[in-house]
Parts: sequence; structure tokens; C-alpha cells
Amino acid sequence: MVDKNIYIVQGEIGTVVGAIKRNSRWNTHTPLDEEQDPLLSSFAQLKDILNSIKELANVEPNVFLRPFLEVVRSEDTTGPITGLALTSVNKFLSYGLIDANHEAAAEAIENMADAVTHARFVGTDPASDEVVLMKILQVLRTLLLTPVGAHLTNESVCEIMQSCFRICFEIRLSELLRKSAEHTLVDMVQLLFSRLPQFKEEAKSFIGANMKMVKMRAGGMSEKWKKQKPSPRPPRHTGRGSPSQSAHLSNNKLSGQTPGGVPFMEPGSGLSTSDSAGSSVSSPSTADSGLDPGSKATSREDLSDLEQSSSAATTPGTETPRLDSQSDGRRSERGQSTSVESIPEVLEDKDSLTENSDSASVHDMDYVNPRGVRFTQSTQRDGASLIPYGLPCLRELFRFLISLTNPHDRHNTDAMIHMGLQLLTVALESAHIAPYQSLLGLVKDELCRHLFQLLNVERMNLYTASIRCCFLLFESMRCHLKFQLEMYLKKLMDIITSENVKMPYEMKEMALEALVQLWRIPSFVTEVYINYDCDFYCSNLFEDLTKLLSKNAFPVSGQLYTTHLLSLEALLTVIDSTEAHCQAKVLNSAAEQDQSTDTVLAEGQSSPNENTQTTTGMPLLNTFILQIIYFSEKKSLKKPQRFTSYSPESQELMDIKAKKKLLITGTEQFNQKPKKGIQFLQEKGLLSSPMDNNQVAQWLRENPRLDKKMIGEIVSDRKHMELLDSFVNTFTFQGLRIDEALRLYLEAFRLPGEAPVIQRLLETFTDNWHKVNGSPFMTNDAGFALAYAVIMLNTDQHNNNVRKQNIPMTPEQFKKNLKGVNGNKDFNQVMLEDIYNAIKTDEIVMPDEQSGLVKENYVWSVLLHRGATSEGLFLSLPPGSYDHDLFSMTWGPTIAALSYVFDKSLDDTIIQKAIAGFRKCAMISAHYGFSDVFDNLIISLCKFTTLSSESVENLPTVFGSNGKAQLAAKTVFHLAHRHGDILREGWKNIMDSMLQLFRAELLPKAMVEVEDFVEPNGKISLQRVETPSNRGESAVLSFVNWLTLSGAEQSGHRGPSTENQEAKQAAILCIKQCDPEKLMTESKFLQVESLQELMKALISVTPDEETYDEEDAAFCLEMLLRIVMENRDRVACVWQTVREHLCHLCVHATESCFLVERAVVGLLRLAIRLLRRDDISSQVLLSLRLLLMMKPNVLARVSREVAYGLHELLKTNAANIHCTEDWFTLFSLLECIGAGVRPPAAAVCPHLCTGALSDSELSSHQPSEVNRDRGYTSDSEVYTDHGRARMPRSITDVDVASSSGWLVVMSTTAPLHSPLVNQYSLTLGQDLGQHDTKSLIKCVETLSFIVRDAAHVTPDNFELCVKAIRVFVEASLNGGEIDQEEEKKYDSSKSRLRKKMGGREKDGGSGNGRKGTNRGGEDDSVPASYHTVSLQVSQDLLDLMHTLHTRAASIYSSWAEEQYHLEGTKKIAADSRTLWTGCWCPLLQGIAWLCCDTRRQVRMQALTYLQRALLVHDLQTLDATEWESCFNKVLFPLLTKLLDNISPADVGGMEETRMRACTLLSKVFLQHLSPLLSLPTFAALWLTILDFMDKYMHAGSSDLLLEAIPESLKNMLLVMDTAGIFHCSDSRTGYSDLWEITWERIVCFLPNLREELFKQTVIAGTGTRPHTHTCMERSSPGPSPSPLTPPPVKVSPSRGPSPTSQSPLILQPLALPLQVGGSPMSLPIILNPALIEASSPVPLLPVAPRPTSPSHEEK
Repeated sequence: MVDKNIYIVQGEIGTVVGAIKRNSRWNTHTPLDEEQDPLLSSFAQLKDILNSIKELANVEPNVFLRPFLEVVRSEDTTGPITGLALTSVNKFLSYGLIDANHEAAAEAIENMADAVTHARFVGTDPASDEVVLMKILQVLRTLLLTPVGAHLTNESVCEIMQSCFRICFEIRLSELLRKSAEHTLVDMVQLLFSRLPQFKEEAKSFIGANMKMVKMRAGGMSEKWKKQKPSPRPPRHTGRGSPSQSAHLSNNKLSGQTPGGVPFMEPGSGLSTSDSAGSSVSSPSTADSGLDPGSKATSREDLSDLEQSSSAATTPGTETPRLDSQSDGRRSERGQSTSVESIPEVLEDKDSLTENSDSASVHDMDYVNPRGVRFTQSTQRDGASLIPYGLPCLRELFRFLISLTNPHDRHNTDAMIHMGLQLLTVALESAHIAPYQSLLGLVKDELCRHLFQLLNVERMNLYTASIRCCFLLFESMRCHLKFQLEMYLKKLMDIITSENVKMPYEMKEMALEALVQLWRIPSFVTEVYINYDCDFYCSNLFEDLTKLLSKNAFPVSGQLYTTHLLSLEALLTVIDSTEAHCQAKVLNSAAEQDQSTDTVLAEGQSSPNENTQTTTGMPLLNTFILQIIYFSEKKSLKKPQRFTSYSPESQELMDIKAKKKLLITGTEQFNQKPKKGIQFLQEKGLLSSPMDNNQVAQWLRENPRLDKKMIGEIVSDRKHMELLDSFVNTFTFQGLRIDEALRLYLEAFRLPGEAPVIQRLLETFTDNWHKVNGSPFMTNDAGFALAYAVIMLNTDQHNNNVRKQNIPMTPEQFKKNLKGVNGNKDFNQVMLEDIYNAIKTDEIVMPDEQSGLVKENYVWSVLLHRGATSEGLFLSLPPGSYDHDLFSMTWGPTIAALSYVFDKSLDDTIIQKAIAGFRKCAMISAHYGFSDVFDNLIISLCKFTTLSSESVENLPTVFGSNGKAQLAAKTVFHLAHRHGDILREGWKNIMDSMLQLFRAELLPKAMVEVEDFVEPNGKISLQRVETPSNRGESAVLSFVNWLTLSGAEQSGHRGPSTENQEAKQAAILCIKQCDPEKLMTESKFLQVESLQELMKALISVTPDEETYDEEDAAFCLEMLLRIVMENRDRVACVWQTVREHLCHLCVHATESCFLVERAVVGLLRLAIRLLRRDDISSQVLLSLRLLLMMKPNVLARVSREVAYGLHELLKTNAANIHCTEDWFTLFSLLECIGAGVRPPAAAVCPHLCTGALSDSELSSHQPSEVNRDRGYTSDSEVYTDHGRARMPRSITDVDVASSSGWLVVMSTTAPLHSPLVNQYSLTLGQDLGQHDTKSLIKCVETLSFIVRDAAHVTPDNFELCVKAIRVFVEASLNGGEIDQEEEKKYDSSKSRLRKKMGGREKDGGSGNGRKGTNRGGEDDSVPASYHTVSLQVSQDLLDLMHTLHTRAASIYSSWAEEQYHLEGTKKIAADSRTLWTGCWCPLLQGIAWLCCDTRRQVRMQALTYLQRALLVHDLQTLDATEWESCFNKVLFPLLTKLLDNISPADVGGMEETRMRACTLLSKVFLQHLSPLLSLPTFAALWLTILDFMDKYMHAGSSDLLLEAIPESLKNMLLVMDTAGIFHCSDSRTGYSDLWEITWERIVCFLPNLREELFKQTVIAGTGTRPHTHTCMERSSPGPSPSPLTPPPVKVSPSRGPSPTSQSPLILQPLALPLQVGGSPMSLPIILNPALIEASSPVPLLPVAPRPTSPSHEEK
């Protein structure tokens, strides 16, 4: 079976031969000629061979290919025939007829490549010719891309590529053909670079020995360029390579640059060993790149350093060849090699064509076909083995592509540059270039440089392509391109911020997109931060970019464009990645973290900082470790010196940044004045003091920000000679020619102009250079002279001013000037020539003086040099490292940008993106505990809810119809619920929003309804509906309004439209979803700081003049109280705050209002809930004193709430109150609100005359224990001490004052109407204001609850209880009414108060319409049942007093017994004196006071109780003093009071009452006569009784008293007489003085009584003395008032004048006895009824005197 492939070949032979024969040229020939024709005969031979074999594989591929290739090479064939031959070759390749494994395959492939790249044919017409070229392309593509293509040599690949480029760049060819060539090139480049991993970098020497050097050179584009010869770079003195002959000859007489100017392929040429190393890092030569001589990009030292550092690891055993030798060798070879093909113009006519071909054929078959394609014959390959292509051709291709992108090469058209960029992109996409040092060198230098230059071009396609290339570079190779990346980012920033009007908007957009793309590379941002912001001498790139992006996210015009969104996207990229890492961290188990930490430690690194080092599981970490291992193996560089480890702690970075800031400041100062800068850095500790020269020199060298002129100044300063030495020592001059070393030296600073300074600088330089290079010259001076000559040459060649005057020096002149300078000998002449050429072509740049390209070259060389040092080390990091630091820098700009975009955008997706950004920022800030960030975020979002900005009326509509606002609100509440723990300042904004929702009535019902004591259902709404004051009136008015309104106006009042209602429903639904109530209920889970801030926010809504609204404050107060109750388990930490707030609201209120009412109710509600908690109960009770500190008028208005609240409190918590002070507080409160008593603090004030002392000073007069415990003094302590445990009693009656808990005021200057506590009055001397009837009833109910439950009456509260009952007795007297006239008369200030309050009531007062009436003439509104209720109250009080009175003895004795067994407690006495002072006396006074009630029923009942109480068995134990006190304190005051016209309407009832009182007096007197007789003051007591008898005789209008009094008097006189009281044996009459005085007194009102009873003892004339009547009106009977006695007063005019001029004689004998025994103030107050009246707080009614005897009438 014959191989099918043979038939294929035979078929192709037939086709080609047929075509040849058909050609007109063959038509006339005979067969003989045919055989002689070389082309046809070779086909004939092939036919024979094929006929003789069965398998095509049996013949070498060359055999069946040769005839076809000859046709392709032949210059006599026409285009179509050549095309057919090419098609055949393509078919052989496509069908795989050439076996890649065949030993001869390589040679066949090489031949094929050679033939096709040198194809020739006779041109016919342009279209047909292009078809042939198209086929050439096709064959080349197939050849390279099929498997056999791997056999191609480096040279062939270069030639193939060059042929394609030639077609691509020939502008005369059609667009289609050129595009095809372009696509072919793309495929080829992709294939070549994708094969890169299969090649390895060989040792340089091996390449040189075994490989021919490949070069790609430019092919010509047009004839006119052929003549331009750029000056070739002169050879250098070191390592020059011998030029070898070019393999192909061309008729172009070109040296160096070929016509096209494009750096195309050079032919393969044998190079010496030293030359061959040229395939490593190098920059294109001048001629090659088309740059000025100054474009030599890097200094020798830089590149050799770079080369050594990069190749040290690869070829440890070989000494790296010097780079300048490599490039020089290449340059010299390049100067003499000739170029290969170009495509000249297509010749017009056949004749010229033949001429051309003839002339061409002279050159050894060199042939230019009609299309202008020149074919040259390749020389035989000398049997050398063919090595398949590898890295060399890739490197050359890469270098060539890079050279295409050079925008400064005038031969590179835009199309070429674009093509180069396109192919480079393909190359970078296909291969990872970084591991190949030879390629990496090209990337670092030329590629980056060209790409950056292209960023400045205006052609959009070039700009875009270069940005794309840059991304690929920095994505994969940034760790090798630290400073290049810095420059790139700066360029992008310049473009984005450019103000240039010509800069197209699209370019800015592209730059931003490039940034966003970079930002998205994992870890990129972190690496930028670590490698630049945390590097002393790099820009703060991350910080600057963040600022830039933020600024750029804000549209100036207000219109959102793509650039703004891109900027936001870049910012959000950082947030997104950080958030993802935080989430991962939260999810990561602790075990995984432990494991990862162990791994890191195992690798010998410090354990990562928990705050900043995010470990997202093992795989990530391992890659990080691999990276580090890669670093340590691949590069001999270690971690950056500034860090202590590969992953420095966050704090370390902060320190570096702080140090960097100082360095920048120091640098700025240095650039003004060097010494100042160095001094500054020494002060800050960054440079050592005293100055360390080596350290400063190092700083001068490594700090790129320093001004070169200033460096020159300081190193050349005479004072710093050592510094100059240290400075020169920082350079590496070894192995550098003197001009190269000098170039490096002079580029480090600006050479000063003075000759001596220059001399010093150069001497130090040459000494150092001479030493390190092994003294190549005869003397040091020779080196100095040469160095000086080099500087002069540089000036001569490049200084414009010099050039204008003189012709620049020639090499000969330069050499001549240096004759005999080298120790009387000459320098090496070749070296001098090299120096001359180097300086001529490449100026030694004095930094900071140049501009344009020269400066650019200088800056670039500095960049490369820095990159080659340890500074260029780029730290790669795992994603998530240092998120903490990055976030703390980006959050501000990001939130600002998010807010702006959210505000301005109308697009839903953008709004959602912004909200997602907000949520992510919140999550990160919560994760890292950044409360300031979270606050900022909440504050920003709150603005968008429109809640705070919109007016309350429009709010429901606006909010309900604004989706964005609703979204913002939901986000705010969601974030507050989720991360409330870290919220601080933001609470205020949330609470403001809540407040607005409250005002607009959008909150759920549960949030606006609060507990209340008085309302029947226990709830009250905070949103009060304002109702008209008078229903009837309002109805009439509304009807009138309705009549007067026109139709249009009516429709306007018809309530909200449907849209508004829908909007409001939407708003309500949204708020329901926000769940604002959860903020209250969940507050118990907040951290304490957050809770305190929340409470502060609520408290901040306190009264101020303008914006204050009472309901708002009430709402905030209620939220505050709810939060306190939710947090009752830890209430201690917030109690102080709440208490102060409540104090502010209650105590400072000047008039009652809804807010005050809520504050009072709130305080009581808290007390009820918190009293069960032992830790806080005492403080809570103490806080109730706030109520007592309220202004009386305000307290009166909230009395009902307090009354009901206290009732609730005591019912639930009475058992939890154990301390007298607390009981004192509660009882004081009950008295104040139930009876209108002035709060205690006010009661204390009068003893300070000025009243100017502050409350705290007041309290200092009675230091209290509470003060000391708590560490602060509050108003409430003013009266703390009144409630202390009972003071030790003295025997006297005076001290009874203290038992009721009031101070005895000692001031003699106190004003008259001061409530002096008068023990001898039935009242407590309380200043009773108005009281609320319901409050009184509730308080009495509370009191009876305590008294009737024996468990609640304790030694701590007994006396207080008694006093409270007495206060209520006073308040309920006469059914709780006071005669207003009388009150006005005695206290004008109180009447003012009454009017004011009355006025407010009329106006509706506080708007709280549910108040009952206060006392004082407002009977209209008192319910009818009230009178029966008040009667009940009085009866209850009587019953309570009686109960206590009867049980007192047993209660006290049981307490005494209990206390007796308890150790260390104060013993309670149960003796009669204690009982009298603490219990019986006050209670009797209370009952007696009710005997003075205007209501007959109450009076009679009280008298009955009093009688029962006085005659009870327990009282029999009292001694004389107590009984005397009973008269003075109970009976006498009662009788005095009854003299008043208490109940004018009930005359008969009053008579009866007076009669019963008199009878009671005489009964008690007679019953206890014997003990009373023992008193030294008995006489005074008896005279007082007689006084009362006298008064009562004249008091009544009926005869009841006139009859009863004489009877009682007779009884007493007879009993006393019987007892022998009046008898005295010493007297001359047998009767005592008492007897005399008695009758003197009785005669005044009963002149005839003595005669009736004791006829025998009447003394003449005693009854007729006219002045005896004055006993009634006398002033103080004692010699002088005692300290506690009020000053004498004028007797009320109604009583008649007081004849002080004639003091009655009766008084004199009594003076002494009255002062004897016991109290210094037992009687004086009592003896004078006028005084009783003056000191009584409830003034007595004046009684008009009735003349009852002749003496009266005389007066």
C-alpha cells in the first residue's frame, strides 16, 4: 500500500510544474531546454525518487521540500508560481508530512525558514504581489506554530519575526495585508512567550561559546532615510569585541542605522565570548533607540550593581562579565554590520525591473523582486549543529518590542508604537517574566521608561495600551519594580488631578480605572502602604491616593460622572477586602488561628500582632511563607532594614510614620539651612549628637529629597573635613573608569563654584578612587589632574556659553592637554579617547540644573540606582495584613464620599452600593472597636433620613414618599441594633431622629404611652390632644366658622389627600420595620460606656429658650426612665446621671408643667421599682428629697401624682425602709403634698437673716453622715439632720420641739411672721399653703395604712408619724379651708402667690386639665361629696390619734424590751417622760386642735376623745412637771382658741364646746391637784386658770357659760380650800399670798363670789382698785424675755392699749417664783394671751371686748 502522503506530494509537484510550463516564458522552449532548466529538472528528479518509495518517511524531508523551496527562492519565477510553491509548502506543514522526530527535520525546517524569509519573484501587479506576500505570512505562521517549528534556531525565529514586521510596517502595502501580518505576529509572540517556562537561563559563558548572537535590526520604510547616518558610538577602551563579517550582504551601504529606522533584526553574527553575554540586561544603544547620546539610561555602576545582584544567585561560580564590555562589544559589532532586507518602492515598468534584477544578481544572487523584496543567499552553516531556539531569541524579540515603544525615537511611528505595545501585552499575558533576569532587566529599565513616557502622549490608543501594559507589569512583577511603581502611581495621580484643559476626560477616566484595577489586586493596597507610606524616603502614596480618590468622588458641578463613581469604587475596594477579612476572622475558629501562629513561629518570624495581622486560614499563610522563602533564595536581599521582622507590629509602623514626618521636616529645614536641618534631627533623636559623620554621610546619600546644592555646601565646608571623607566612602568606585566614577560622584551633589572648594572635593575623590582601584596612575596628583580635565571637558562640550565663544575641544586637543601629566608620562591614549567620547556623547549632569530629557534621564538613572540597593526591596504581604491601619486611614474619606454619592445619586444600584459600603464600614469599625468611625457613619446617615431637617408638619409626607430617606433610616436603626455597643456621640443623632418621629406621630403606640398613677387605666399618652376649654362654646364657634368659610377654603380643610395618607402609612410601616423600641429593650446588653452616652443623649434634650418643647423633653425623659428600668441590674453605674437630670427638671422648675409632672412620676416609678434592690435603695430614697426641694407652688401642682405615687411606694416597699432619714423624707413629702406644708429647707432658712447663703452652706450648719459617705452635697441635705434619731432629752419641756423633727430657731431678730415653733400652741407653727383635696385624702389613707399596721410603725418613724398626723389635722381643720382675708392680713407674699396661681389656673395653667382644686375659695369645683369626705378625713385622723395614744405605752415598752436584748444599739426608754414628750403631748395637742374645728360634729367628737385621752389610766403615771406642761401646751391653748369666733353660724354649738372645755379644764386641774401643788410655779398656773374663767364669763352670748363657769370655779376653790392651799400659819390673817392674789383676780369678773363662799375672809377695798383690770393686758410678766421668747409685741389695737406705764403690783412678788424650777421659759409665753396670738402661725380671730364691769366702762 503506497503512503497517501506520497500522492499529496506528487499532486503538488504536478500543480507547480504545470504552472511553470504555462508561463509565457516557457511556451517556446523545447523539451531539451526543459531538462536543462534547474527548477524543472529538480522536480523531475523528485518524481523519480517518489516513484521508487512506498513511505514518504523513507526520504529526508529536505529531499521533497528542496524543489519547492528552489522555486520560492528563484528570482525568475513570477508571483503566482511562487505563490503555488508556498501553498504546497504550507500544505506539507499543515498535513504534518514533516516528522518532528526525524533526525533531518531540523535541517529541513531551517531551510524552509531561510527560503521563505528570502523569497523572490518577478512582480506583476500590486494585488497579485500582495497575494504572494500573504502566502509567505501564512507559511511562516504555520511553520512557527506547528510542532516541527520547535526545531527552528534562534536566528531563524528572529528572521521570521522580522519578515512579518517588515510587511506589517510597509505603509505602501494594503491595510488587509498589514493587519494579517499583525495577527500573525500576535499568534507568534503568544506561542514564543508561552513556551518561556520551557527555557532556562544558561550561564553566560556557555551561551557565548555555543550560540551565535541574534539581533533584530530595522528594515527600511523609504529611500530617503537610507542616507541618514547617526553618529556611531565610539568604541570604549575596555573589552572591545572583534567585529565579525555579516552573514548576509546587502547593497545598502549602511553602517549602523538602516533605512527604516526601526530597530529591526540584525543578522546572526559570530561574537567573541565576552560579547555573547550581551543577552543580559542592557539598554538599547544610541543608534538603536534613536535617542540623543544623552539617553544612555543608567550609569555603569548602577547597572553593573544590578547585574551582579541579580546574577549572583544564578551563576555562583562564574565571575559576572562587566556590563559595559557587553554593551560595548555589541555596539562595535553593530557599527560595522550591514543590514538585511528592506522593501523599497515597487518599480513601475518592466525595463527598470530587469535592470534592477540584473544589477542585483551581481551580488551573489542578491535579488530585489518587483515588489521590492530583496532576497540574499545565506552562507553555508559550516556543519555546525543546529540548536533549537530558546531564551536568546525571546530576549532579542522582547528587546526589539520594547525599542518599538520608545516615543523619543523619531523612526517609531504611532502605528509601530501601538504594535509594540500590543505585542508586549500579549507577551506579558502569556508568560511570567520575573524569574528571567535577562528579561527582567529590560522590564526595569527600558520597558517601564517607555511606558511612562507614553502616558504623556495625547493619542488615546497608545495611552490605553500603555496603561494596560503597566497593569500587567505591576500585577506580576511589582516586587521587582518598587520605584517604578511609585513613579507610575504618581503619574496617574498627576493625570487624574490635571487642570490642563486639553487633557481629555477619557484619559482621567482611564487613569482612575487603572487605579481601581490595581486596588483590586489582593494585598496591593497593603503593600503600597507598607512599602511606601512606611518607608522613610518614599511618598505617602496610600495616604495621598486616598485623599485624591476621596476628593475626586465629590463632583464640583454636582453632576455625578463615571470618574466620581470610579473614585468611590477604589475607596470601597479597600473597605470590601477589609470587611471580607474581618468576616473571615470572625468565622475562623481559634484552633485554626493557633495553628497558623505556630506555623509562622516555626518559620522564624515574630508572631503576628492580633490587631493588625489578619490570618485568613492556612493556605494564605503558606503562600506568604513561600514568598519569603522565594525572596531569600532568589535574592540575596533580606527584609527592609527599617522593619524588625517581615510582618512589623502596628505600633512599629506608627513609629516609622512619625519618624518619617520628622525626617521630612528636617529635610525641609536642611534645604533652607543645612546646619539647622541636622540640628533639628539631632534634637529629635534621628541623628546622633554629637554628630556622627558616617551616619550623616549615609543620610545625605540615601535621602532623595535633599537639595543637591545644600549637600554640596555642607560636604565642602572646611569645618566638616571628616564628613567629606565619610561622604566619599559611601560610593563604590571599584572597577569604574575615572570619568564613570566622577560622573557618579558629581551627580550626588551640586559642585560649588569656588576653585579651592572644587579642589578639596576632587582631591578627596581621587584619593579614594586611586586607592580602591589599585593605584592605576603613577601618582595621586595625576588622578586629580585627570579628574579636573574631565570636568573642564564636560563644560567645554556642553556649556552653551563656552560653546558660543570657542569651538569645542577635539580628542587630539584633549590628549595634548594631558601630555606628561601621569608622573611625566602619558596616560593610556585609548582610555583618553574613550573618556572623550563618553563625555561628548553623554554629559555629566549637574543635578537640578537641567530640564527636559536630560533631567528625565538623570532622574531615571537615580531611580534605577535606588532600585538596585537594599532600598528597592519590596515587601510582599498576605491579604488582610494591616487592615486595621488601612481602615483607620481610609474611613474618613470613604464615608464622606459614600455620603456624597448617596445624596446625589438617583440610580438604585449606586444607592444600594453606598448603603452596602456604609454597612461594611460599620462592621469593620465594630470589629476593631472604632467608635469614632461608627459615630461619624451614624451621623452621616441620620442626615439622609431627612428626619432632623424636615418640618414636623411635612415629615410624614416627605419621609413616606422618599425611598432614600427610608432606606437610610432602616440602615441607621439596623446598625444601632447590631453594633450599638460602640456607638457614642451618634446616640444624640439617633435620639434626635426618634424625637422627630415622636413629634410627627410616627412612633408605635407602645412608645408614646407611659405609666401614670392618677389615670384610671394606669396609662397616659405623651401626645396630648389639645381640647377646647369649653365644649359648648367651641361647638358654637366651629359652627360659625363653618358658615363663614367659602367653598374653596372648606375644601382646603378637608384633611390630608390620598397621596399624603399613603405616604404617612408608608412612613409608619418603615418605622415599624426599624423597630425603634428595640433600642430601649436591648439597652441592657450595651456596654456601660455606650449606655452612658445613650443616656447623656437623652438628657441633652433639656429646657432652653428657643427650640425647647415640653412634650419632646417628656418623651426623652420617658425613654430615659425605660432604659434605667431595663438596666436595673446595673443601675448603680448610671444612677448619678439620672438623679442629676431629675433634680434639674424638678428643682429648677419655676412653674408646673407636663414635663415636671412626668419627671415627678418618673422619679416615683423608679423608686417603686428600685427600692427592692439593697445596693441602691438608700440612694433612691435620698433622691426622693428632690421633690422636697421643688418650689412650693410647683410641688403643689403635682401633689396628686406624688400622693398616689407615695401611696403605691409605701404599700409595696414600706418594709424596705429602715432609716429615720428616709422616713423623714417620706413623711415630709406626705405633709408637703397632702397639707401644703412648706418644704423643710424653707423652714430652716429664716434663722439666717440674710437668706443669702447657698443651700450647701446651709447644710454645713448641720453636718450629716450622708454628706460624708457620698462625697457631694445636695440641696436635700439642708434638712437631713432634722430627721436624725432622737436627741438626748433634758428634763425641760423645751426639747419637745425636737421630737417633731424641727429646729428650734434661736434668733432673737427673726421677723414676726416667721414660723417660730411654739410648743405652747396647738398648731405646729407650720406654714400651710394650699393643698389638693384628693392629695390630702390619699395621704391620710397612706398614713392610716402605716399606723394601723403595727409592723410599719417603728422607733424610726413613730415621732414622724405623730407629727404627720398633726399636720394633717391642721390641714383638714374646718374641712380644709382657711379664711383668706386673715391670711392676706398676715402674709402678703402668700397672697401674691395665690393670685398668681389662680391666674394660671384660669388660663388653663400647664395644660394638664385633670387637677382637682386647691384650697382657697374655689368651692365651685369641689364635688358635693367632698364635705362628707373631709368629715371622714377628720374622723379618721381623730381615730388614728386616739389609736396611737392608747397603744403608745405598749408599743414603747415592747421596743424597749427588744432593744434591751440587742447589743450596741441605742436603748429606748419607755418611761412616762419619754412617752409624754414623744407621743402623748403631741397627740393631745392634735386632738385639741380638732376641738377648734368649725364643724360641730368634729368638735364634739374631738372633745370626747380629748377627755377620754386625758383621763386615761396610762396618764396617771405623769408627774407634776408633765401635768403643768399639759395645761400649758394642751388645755390653755385650746381655751384660748375657743375664745375666737370659730363658727359664727353655730352660736349654740360654740357655747356648748366652750362649756365642755372649761369643765374639762377644772376636772383635770382637780384630778391632779396634789402633784401640781408641788410646782414652784403653781401660783402662775392658778392665776392663768382664773384668767380663762374671766374671759369665758364674757365670751358667750347665752347664759350657758355664765352659769357653768362660776360653778366650776366654786368647785375648784372649795377643793383647794379644803386641801388647805390658801392657808398659811405665818401670815397675820392665816391666809397665804396666793389667797390674796386669787381674790384680787376673781373680783375683776365675779365680785360677789367671795362673799358667797367665804364670807368671813373678805378684805375691804381689794376689789375696787381701778388698775387691777390690767392683769389681762400686761406685757411680759418676767423681768426680761428669755432667749427663746419672742420680743414683746404691741397688743392688737382691738384689745385696747397696754398700760405699760403702770405695771401692776401683783406682778412683783411673782417675778422670782416664776423663774424658779425647771425651764427658763415655762410660762412667760403662755401667761399673756397677746403673746399666744403673736406666736401662733394660724392667727387668732380678734374678739371685741365686752364691758363686763364698772372698771371697763370707766376705761
